[in-house]
Amino acid sequence: CWSGQSSPEDEETVDVERGFEMPVATNAESPVFYPVNQFEQEVEGSVVLRLFITEDGTIVPESTQVVETSGIPELDSAAVAGVVEMDFAPARRNGTPVATLFLQPVHFRHPARSGLGEQP
Repeated sequence: CWSGQSSPEDEETVDVERGFEMPVATNAESPVFYPVNQFEQEVEGSVVLRLFITEDGTIVPESTQVVETSGIPELDSAAVAGVVEMDFAPARRNGTPVATLFLQPVHFRHPARSGLGEQP
């Protein structure tokens, strides 16, 4: 249901300085829940969130913004609501943890439409 880390193709422009490592999601499973009605209707979509992560890997929820909507308010809301449960290893500059603002894609893909079979 989500992509565990930001990737270059998900951002408009990428200018990663040498020695800088982006934050990495550390959750074993996605904390973002697929809204039941959208799951039952096999609705899919992607949301891009802008997150602020502190130097200790903590998300600042009030700074979270939807920068690319899925066009489906329920999916957008589910992505934002799941943010509070996301865990991150912080960004690093030359090995030192630093705070950063970055883009995090959240993908809602239905298993029946992806050829993976039905899941509860």
